[in-house]
Amino acid sequence: MSYIQPKFRHPNLPTNALGYTVADYDGAISTLCAGCGHDSISAAIRNACFLSSLPPHRIAKISGIGCSSKMPTYFLNKSHGFNSVHGRMPSVATGASLANRDLTYIGVSGDGDTASIGMGQFIHLVRRNVNMTYIVANNGCYGLTKGQDSATADLGSVSKYGNTNPFDGIDLASLALQLGASFVGRSFSGDKEQLEPLIRAAMAHNGFAFIDVVSPCVTFNNHVGSSKSYSNTRDHLDMMPLDFVPMREEIRTQYDAGTSQGVTLHDGSVIHLHKAGSAYQTGDRNGAIAAVQLAKDEGRILTGLLFLDPNSQDLNQVLKLATKPLNELGKDELCPGSRVLNSINEGLR
Repeated sequence: MSYIQPKFRHPNLPTNALGYTVADYDGAISTLCAGCGHDSISAAIRNACFLSSLPPHRIAKISGIGCSSKMPTYFLNKSHGFNSVHGRMPSVATGASLANRDLTYIGVSGDGDTASIGMGQFIHLVRRNVNMTYIVANNGCYGLTKGQDSATADLGSVSKYGNTNPFDGIDLASLALQLGASFVGRSFSGDKEQLEPLIRAAMAHNGFAFIDVVSPCVTFNNHVGSSKSYSNTRDHLDMMPLDFVPMREEIRTQYDAGTSQGVTLHDGSVIHLHKAGSAYQTGDRNGAIAAVQLAKDEGRILTGLLFLDPNSQDLNQVLKLATKPLNELGKDELCPGSRVLNSINEGLR
């Protein structure tokens, strides 16, 4: 089946400060499963860039491997992009940021790409405070390989195959806090009113900004017993190498800060979200770690801006690198000659 995206746009579409319409931030038509929350994250990124009046050609989107890492195809088709190998997006993001600090970097990853094969690289990306927005679409399973539990699957969660997860899941938001991330947030893919401004704040932050987005898998984590369920279990499942994804409307929710909200999923199960109130101190790292753990102990998911360091210095500032992008430096600046090199070497003796 082929898809054709219409080229016509209403002439009266609102524009941002740069004169762009939201259509200027579109990407290709999504090929993800119908009703997937990942598409909501893509839409939130697109809208956040539009509302923040960021030039599309000054944005670089980077990803690894997985359902989540396909997402950059579906937004900002006029920006730079790099789809790296599995778990290695942090290396590409670090190198690109050091070579050209003038771009806005958006990294999109998943719980497998980040919490499993890419965990080692993720840790160093956080501690180096690379100036970028890092978004994890967290569904607790490996969607591309038929729904095995990922490292973020909760203890006691039942997999698609009926197995109960015996391991405690990695809480990426808590890990980012403990590693010293200068911006940490968490949201739900169905909460547009919270997710969009959170992404805008992350892109405006100087340093590493991490957002963990709960985005349930509509195909392989939609059964009773899954703690990250999203849609109903198929009736009369036959053990054949075939699959069918029913059309489902996406689940959305909206609730006030400082309150909790139970969200009923397609299969009848309920997840409980809690949005941090105005009294929450975003500058208290230890308090944030404790609040996330308390919510987890109570069976809730704490969402919102969990921590912010307003005085953060990114990797370029720490290393005192040139403010001018390397690709804009001339030959004389990049290769000043043997006399300058000898002078530098003498200063290091």
